[in-house]
Amino acid sequence: MAQHVGVSEATVSRVLNNKPGISEATRAAVLSALDVLGYERPTKLRGERARLVGIVLPEMQNPIFPGFAEVMAGALAKKGFTPVLCARTIDGVAESEYITILLEQNVSGVIFASGLYQQARAAHEHYARLRERGLPTVLINASADGLAFPRVCTDEEHAVEQAYAHLTALGHQRIGLVLGPPDHVPSARKLAAYRAARKGAPELVAHGALTMEEGHAAAARLVAEGATGLICASDVLAIGAMRAVRRVGKQVPADVSVVGFDDSGLMAFTDPPLTTVRQPIVAMGQAAVALLLSQIDAEQVPDDELLFEPELVVRASTGPAPAA
Repeated sequence: MAQHVGVSEATVSRVLNNKPGISEATRAAVLSALDVLGYERPTKLRGERARLVGIVLPEMQNPIFPGFAEVMAGALAKKGFTPVLCARTIDGVAESEYITILLEQNVSGVIFASGLYQQARAAHEHYARLRERGLPTVLINASADGLAFPRVCTDEEHAVEQAYAHLTALGHQRIGLVLGPPDHVPSARKLAAYRAARKGAPELVAHGALTMEEGHAAAARLVAEGATGLICASDVLAIGAMRAVRRVGKQVPADVSVVGFDDSGLMAFTDPPLTTVRQPIVAMGQAAVALLLSQIDAEQVPDDELLFEPELVVRASTGPAPAA
């Protein structure tokens, strides 16, 4: 323990026995090391929250989530907090199980980069546990109704407006929308914006899980229905869509233009490079940490959405609509 923190055993002993004469920074470092290394705190110190913050991610294969985690972990470390990464909730350890683990570790707060709060029909009881404990919590991007936590969100509607305007400016009239599940709140917001933008054009919409395989299947259906432009709810869906276009013997963008959402790592290096709507993950991640730290400092933080503007990044996956 002493070696891990870089202090003497006597200093560790003074912290564990709650003795005076130790700086707050050293005391916090020893207690954080105690939690990270899995030691049980002395009874007299158990009531204090550790300087640990849980970062809960649904998966690591979608580059947007490691991107968010990197930004938030750096911002937390600068403030003396240790991030605890809880990943693969989508097919590994359930969110509710992670919440139990984090509460047992007496963490100072939790940030969710995505999760069941985005699905209207999912179980949300574990979020109520966080609320009952008064644990500082921040959600990234849109949530289902009734979850009263501060949120840091991308303007989903404006993202679709930008993508749709870009494709119509290129002459596309049959524009399809590839979304997540019907109860996925960010996808529902994108759908509302798409319907507002159509103005009499045919509605071409396909839902599925937010995976490359589902993007492939959904895009194949929409291309079969005559779509010449596709707006996808994530870059991962967009990559699946481009594969589907090629699979049916067409080309991107000569026959079908594809727009993603996120501008996650390496999208400039796909074949062709992906036109996408960028989430400002640096600004959003830093804002999420700032909101969490304000709660930890017992400041009043409204349970509202802090809305960030997305940016259309035009690359080579979009082009003029094919001649009729």
